[in-house]
Amino acid sequence: MSSAGSFFYGRDICACYSREQVLKNVSFAVERGSLCGLLGPNGAGKSTLFKCCMNFINKISGEISVQGVKTLGRPPAELARLIAYVPQEHRHAFAFSVRELVSMGRNPRMGAALRLSTADHAMVDSALEKMGITHLAGRPVNSLSGGQRQLTLIARALAQEAPLMLLDEPTASLDFSNQIIVWRALRALAATGITILVCCHDPNHIMWFCDQVLVMSQGEIIMQSTPGEISKSCLLADVYGEKLLCGAMNGRPVIYPAL
Repeated sequence: MSSAGSFFYGRDICACYSREQVLKNVSFAVERGSLCGLLGPNGAGKSTLFKCCMNFINKISGEISVQGVKTLGRPPAELARLIAYVPQEHRHAFAFSVRELVSMGRNPRMGAALRLSTADHAMVDSALEKMGITHLAGRPVNSLSGGQRQLTLIARALAQEAPLMLLDEPTASLDFSNQIIVWRALRALAATGITILVCCHDPNHIMWFCDQVLVMSQGEIIMQSTPGEISKSCLLADVYGEKLLCGAMNGRPVIYPAL
């Protein structure tokens, strides 16, 4: 997949922790409005790649670009206008309401007055509505279920009004029903033109919901393709060291281990 003309891409990214090289000449390309899954075993470098995109690591070389803007070394305030980040889990020590937390997504867009404008309030309202959590606006975040908290964090990222959203295992601690709710929400956001890269451990979720897939192993991206291709190859069996089978249910592919 060529990075030429791609909305979000990385080229020859190398990253180190101390003297250990974690990413090795990583290159990828994600198209505008695409929901792209990042798949790979623990320790493959997925979280490190996210940290590189967010400038959380100092020892980086290569190039990362969003919407034609090179991001490495860019100040946090500028980067926040391009990329919204949703962590895997975030618990708050203070009892912010859902609306207050979502409003924090407007911080990179606020002027010198440091107060929400009418337009800011409208964007917060829109984010709450799109995530289906308007009825939770007055609830303390620390009183929510795991699924409701995750939708709130996505709403905060949406209120940030960045064209790219990165999500680190957004359904890792959720039950099956809430996992599907979150994935459907991401699918709907991508349909509005937001570009999304989501780190995920379940290849079925990627096959059911994503447009693109990046597969990582040992600090390298070893496959960039459509989700349907991962069900046709032996790649995942090699990556995870397990024999995997691919079947179908109601016309959808399903990957499962050969127990």
